[in-house]
Amino acid sequence: MDEAEETARKRFLILQLVRLTGVAMTVLGVMIIAGRVIDLPELGYVLVVLGAVEFFAIPVILARGWKSPRA
Repeated sequence: MDEAEETARKRFLILQLVRLTGVAMTVLGVMIIAGRVIDLPELGYVLVVLGAVEFFAIPVILARGWKSPRA
């Protein structure tokens, strides 16, 4: 495995972990809003918004930063 392939694998893993934590944060927020975990719905709303941003926006930002420059 060459260096470029190893870098691509690491970046792919990072993107997937960011998405997974975004989903987990959103699910936890929904559970808090429903009152299943703690009785603090404001925290739940914040977690849902942050989880959605982490799932949708952060991977795009990371991928743009990692994109190879055009020749």
